[in-house]
Amino acid sequence: MRRDVSIILAAAGKSTRFRDPYVKKVFTLCSGKPVWQYSAQLFSDHPRVAQIIMAISPEDKEMVQEKFAGTLTMLGVELVLGGRERYESIRNALERVKESIRLVAVHDAARPCLTRSAFDAVLSTADEKGAAVLASPIRATVKRCDSTGKIVETVARDGLWQAQTPQVFHTELLQKAYTRVQGTPTDDAQVIEAMGLPVYCVEGPESNIKITTKEDLRVAEGFLRVPQRSKDNPFF
Repeated sequence: MRRDVSIILAAAGKSTRFRDPYVKKVFTLCSGKPVWQYSAQLFSDHPRVAQIIMAISPEDKEMVQEKFAGTLTMLGVELVLGGRERYESIRNALERVKESIRLVAVHDAARPCLTRSAFDAVLSTADEKGAAVLASPIRATVKRCDSTGKIVETVARDGLWQAQTPQVFHTELLQKAYTRVQGTPTDDAQVIEAMGLPVYCVEGPESNIKITTKEDLRVAEGFLRVPQRSKDNPFF
């Protein structure tokens, strides 16, 4: 199988809502391993992955190199310094993508519960369609509120999906889109959408959560302990 996929791990965020003065969420321990290592290990073991680039904040560079040098080398993870905004970090990482790479997959390093089957599914759709994201259909009732918290509308949930990662794109398409970024996009699909091009949702597991708070960390630890995940996750 050809190694034709580059991974960009987004790990340059500020972790403001994690509320830990000593460690950012992607570097905190989750069931004994730093959060970022779970997905990095899955990608490192995948037969199509040729390259893993992790974008980190400049303020974290010394700490990351000191604490994780051995693990980074073992998993083949390259470091790149991120920018003030997420899209700047991704753009910096895109400059390091090797030639001949067919697909670039951007993944939140704060999502440790990604499964191999979900990754394969979004890769397959991106191979065929050019742009695909893992996402989950919104099943709960959704309310729109004003600045006071008063409900002003119940939003029809038909067709609404909550985006996850990885988000996977043909390399040239994503690189071209990032030369035209306007505003402050919150994910990579939005950059492609701004060009008027289609992006397809692939249903991902509910367990593929993004750690934002300490409670999310506890939930992720619960998912990582579930024995039946062994078919999809290289750690079990």
